[in-house]
Amino acid sequence: MDLHLPSITTECFVTGNAFFEDERVVSRLISRAEDGEVVRIDVLASQEGTLELPPGRVACRWVQTYKPKVVEENPEKELKLTAENLFLTLADPANELSEDDGRLVQFLALMLERKRLIRPQGRNEEGSKDVYIHRGSKDRYEVPVGELTPEFFIAVQDQLSILVGVPDESSATEDKDPAAKPDDEVPAAQS
Repeated sequence: MDLHLPSITTECFVTGNAFFEDERVVSRLISRAEDGEVVRIDVLASQEGTLELPPGRVACRWVQTYKPKVVEENPEKELKLTAENLFLTLADPANELSEDDGRLVQFLALMLERKRLIRPQGRNEEGSKDVYIHRGSKDRYEVPVGELTPEFFIAVQDQLSILVGVPDESSATEDKDPAAKPDDEVPAAQS
């Protein structure tokens, strides 16, 4: 799952003032109502109460400490937000997760564990979170424990549809051969 989104901005969406190192910044991914494009909005945590979001659906929200970007050799790499990057951002120990974002982090952890990008290490001391070690950085991440029910997957599907879009139903029906008969209409083989 890849998305192309801008990296953190250098100024507050509300005030337009530049972020300074170690300031708390609240970020959101939003699917705009007018065109469905996923955009990122960054605002100083102290200004979050005055933030007026553009019309659309919020996919996720996280809080981070602002660190100025070091000039990187591959700027296109920064623009690519992968499932791994999203997991590492949302599961960061400094981040405050809502229930919805916790569910998204659980799902991403399942995906990344299957791809062997993170390794499970059991539960934390309280037993309230699953502990994972990221293969590349060796950092430790704690993910809320939750029950994997149909309702869980429906809620995650709703969040992911904001980020990656909903498949076009017309393309799904085009994949089927219109001349093909349903299974119950296929003539039986004669012996």
